[in-house]
Amino acid sequence: MSRGLVVYLIGSLVMIVSVGTVFFHFVEGWSWLDAYFFTVVTLSTVGYGSLVPVTAVGKIGTTILIFFGVIVVAAVIQHIGAFTLQNRIKAREELMKARHRAAEAEKRADAALERGPDA
Repeated sequence: MSRGLVVYLIGSLVMIVSVGTVFFHFVEGWSWLDAYFFTVVTLSTVGYGSLVPVTAVGKIGTTILIFFGVIVVAAVIQHIGAFTLQNRIKAREELMKARHRAAEAEKRADAALERGPDA
């Protein structure tokens, strides 16, 4: 996973949360905190229901936010998961190589002991 893709995805997520917050602040007349809270709750698909858009524009905006925002959130989660999995696989491969090297060193040490100190 490239660093540029991570920056792009996180930037997209920040932009969607920012646009959603500004949108709901002005269209629904909510406080900045309420607008931010609604945006994050909607994008996380939790949907507490404590805030609900009442205007037609707010409802349409929420629908658009859900379509685009959930896609971006899912992409960010998927890429974080793939990055974590790659790191775990790499660490396991390194551990297996280290075990193999240790086993080879132990075999050489045992062979040297069998030959004795004068060999």
